Amino acid sequence: MFRKHPVLALSLALAAAWGPSAHAGDLVVSAAASLTNAFKDVAQAYEKEHAGTKVILNFGASDVLLQQIVKGAPADVFASADQKAMDKAVEEKAVKPESRVDFAANQVVLIVPTDSKANITALKDLTRDDIKRIAYGNPASVPVGRYTQGALQAAGLWDAVQAKSVLAQNGRQSLDYVSGGEVDAGFVFATDAAIMPDKVKVAVRVPSQTPVTYPIAVTARDAAAQEAKRFVAYVMSPAGQEILSRYGFQKP
Repeated sequence: MFRKHPVLALSLALAAAWGPSAHAGDLVVSAAASLTNAFKDVAQAYEKEHAGTKVILNFGASDVLLQQIVKGAPADVFASADQKAMDKAVEEKAVKPESRVDFAANQVVLIVPTDSKANITALKDLTRDDIKRIAYGNPASVPVGRYTQGALQAAGLWDAVQAKSVLAQNGRQSLDYVSGGEVDAGFVFATDAAIMPDKVKVAVRVPSQTPVTYPIAVTARDAAAQEAKRFVAYVMSPAGQEILSRYGFQKP
């Protein structure tokens, strides 16, 4: 049985408890699951520079976070793992378009457990009979899943890999499946793979059909608009970019 990933649990818990947990003066940031480690440090550094401000972080699949915002969940900043989710946010009038900016870049990789004997060196190896289960984010709601689908379609391998799919609710869940040996291989962002070097290894660096860039924007909610602008500016600042770089993110 597959385990629920703690990031997803955190996201669901926050969604249920936002009312009492987010107070006046708090800054609520909804960010893609792949930003979890980096944004925790960004938030901590931001709070040190802005006394009296508490940053509440909510992580999950970008599309899921967007739907939370659209349905009225408090959020002052939205950081997505792809442009499509942010495009939807603009269409839904959930964010202020003029505040949108790309702040980071990433890469999709295929990972296997460190003790894997599968000898996967190319995407086509995933079609072998001995490869039974392959994890990736659900393309309907998870950016890394959309990047994965695009790469596999370009390689003519989508149908074969899809038949072996174990869909994850975010990229970190795919990482969890691979690190626990519950699947033979999985697609994640390079920054996610770097978190568990003792449990997973990169088998293939996946060419992306579109740049893997992360946009961030201030939401349409006015409760903390000025603070939200300052947070976005901090993410774009040398200090914010240094933290992101520390976790393997590249400049967009």
